Amino acid sequence: MTETELYVRPDVKAFLQFLNGVERPSFAEIPLADARDAYRTTNAIAEEDARPLAVIHNLSCPGPAGDIALRLYDPRETRGRGPVIVYYHGGGFTIGDLDSHHAFCSTVAAEMDLPVVSVHYRLAPEHPFPAAPDDAEAATRWVASAPAELGLDVAGVIPMGDSAGGNLAIVVTQALMARPADVPVVLQVPLYPATDEDWNRPSMHSFAEGFMLDRVSMQWFGDCYAAQSGNPRAYPLGGHHEDMPPTVLVTAGLDPIRDGGRAYAAALVQAGSTVHYLERHGIIHGFVTLRKALPSTAGDLKAIFAAMHGALEGRS
Repeated sequence: MTETELYVRPDVKAFLQFLNGVERPSFAEIPLADARDAYRTTNAIAEEDARPLAVIHNLSCPGPAGDIALRLYDPRETRGRGPVIVYYHGGGFTIGDLDSHHAFCSTVAAEMDLPVVSVHYRLAPEHPFPAAPDDAEAATRWVASAPAELGLDVAGVIPMGDSAGGNLAIVVTQALMARPADVPVVLQVPLYPATDEDWNRPSMHSFAEGFMLDRVSMQWFGDCYAAQSGNPRAYPLGGHHEDMPPTVLVTAGLDPIRDGGRAYAAALVQAGSTVHYLERHGIIHGFVTLRKALPSTAGDLKAIFAAMHGALEGRS
């Protein structure tokens, strides 16, 4: 079966027909503030409402260039010792924030019955590489130290994120495996992550136009982020893969960066790591924050959370 014959879900097809039928500039063609507003507006329209939780509040931690904004989600008022999910939002290192992923983080906390700390790392182009991984790592080490402000007895951390945040989940995991934090990384969960700088993979050609995340936007994100070529803190496929914690890795079948995710999963397997690999067919990049527009994602989320629960239970 060729890429052009791949299955596209009915709700995805309708959503793409709507997007592609509307005259709209790319992120690269509008002012940065407008691009960020457009991203938040799209999420507000296409994403489900946030889950009600016992705890949702903002806090901050020290970072290498000042305080880092965080948001804590917990379905329980009190809990015993256990792992904490540290979530890094997507948005090409440029346009996401705590609010763009608020609803999804509330869902992760509710479905996993675990605390989630969402991290708002510094954004490009004002703060190019390596600001994002520097902040993400600093925030994760802070969570691992179980500070009093967090109010949790932290037994381990679970780096998790989507797209650019999926990249950061891998980068932080590699950093914490090389130089351990106060508690171990017990699981990493990169969702359709950006893993390398190879623009010649088949998925980059097959889905470069018409599947929401397009080549023009990716080029703009890359120009803003200004990552150093070959640096594994920017492109973690080139980093260390041995002795990694269990991984739940998710790719989207109609995603231009899908094949980079596949390559990272293969590298982990070849290194002997435990990998729960989920490629969700017929779906596009960014689907975890498009759940109202794409109802079929309910099945994807159910599979992701089941894999996460299974991976954690497999450790005990």
